[in-house]
Amino acid sequence: MSRLPDFRLEVYFSRWEFTARHHLTASDAQTMTMAELLSLAAPEDVHAWETLSLGYTETYGALELRQAVADTYDTVGADDVICFAGAEEALYLAMQVLLGPDDHAVVLTPNYQAAETVPMSLCEVTGVALDPERDWALDLDAVAAAMRPNTRVVSVNFPNNPTGTLIPAADLARLAAMCDERGIHLFSDEVYRGLELDPARTLPQAADLSPTALSLNVTSKSLGLPGLRIGWIACRDRELRSRLERAKHYTTICNSAPSEVLARIAIKARDRILERNRGIIATNLPLFEEFFTRYGDLFEWRAPDGGCVAFPRYLGRDGVESFCTELVETAGVLLLPAGIYRSELTATPGDRFRVGVGRNDPGPALDALASFLDGRR
Repeated sequence: MSRLPDFRLEVYFSRWEFTARHHLTASDAQTMTMAELLSLAAPEDVHAWETLSLGYTETYGALELRQAVADTYDTVGADDVICFAGAEEALYLAMQVLLGPDDHAVVLTPNYQAAETVPMSLCEVTGVALDPERDWALDLDAVAAAMRPNTRVVSVNFPNNPTGTLIPAADLARLAAMCDERGIHLFSDEVYRGLELDPARTLPQAADLSPTALSLNVTSKSLGLPGLRIGWIACRDRELRSRLERAKHYTTICNSAPSEVLARIAIKARDRILERNRGIIATNLPLFEEFFTRYGDLFEWRAPDGGCVAFPRYLGRDGVESFCTELVETAGVLLLPAGIYRSELTATPGDRFRVGVGRNDPGPALDALASFLDGRR
């Protein structure tokens, strides 16, 4: 195993996330208070919260939580779910379990950094880039060409972070079938599912498409509850789930009992929470459209198909890295420049930045950005 590199996004956030005046690159939807969440709870869940014992929980996650998760799938039962402390632990342990030094993985780019650096620390990895010139389209023939006899994992993420792109449901089904035919596990990061601009484009979940696929999800992104630190993997492969559970013994062992109850409440109320969050995004997108149109000489904007992040192009002569640095240092507006999303596997655009569209009232941040831009003219 090679040593993992610094996590560029988290290093950047450690410096700026809680000190910048305007967080305009948030990857999660608008959060809620404890009181707001508890107001959505069924009476039995309020009772569970008020009488909760603060002991250890099951490594797999409480049965009631796993059942709530399973109810969001078509073919998955509670025993097909294992819970983790957020999506990062789930991703990390899944790759540890699935990959060894003689194996090979295929990973789409651009991506959340751990999606490629964790596999790269374990085995050979081939990247397949989404095409920015075709609205970040995925070439399935390129994925097939990247597969080898020793490929064990194909890792995808839709709606995609940072681009917000979606692929057709037929393409995801074809990809799952390609993996099944070759004995490959499809690892599908679905943390933004439920925030599609057009609900008709909501993709099926990989665990419903294949008995060996892994669906990754979390309360952090679409539900806007990152403070709960509850994620999960759904997979109908019993032996693989057992290996994941044993791997978790070396990390968190079990989850926070209060977080599991609160996550159960959120997941059971997910339709109401997602409707609320889609409404926030629908209100915000025209504001971003108007802003980037006003400064069309500096930006090229594309609204996300799904999720609450987008990846606009910066056209300024100073370059996006200098632009984002000066912006946060002088105007207190935080964006994530393209360097955060550079890949060791493929070429990735160097003129992009990530913007978040899922938080309430982006107006003050956009006003501060406008003042900064006007001051440079």
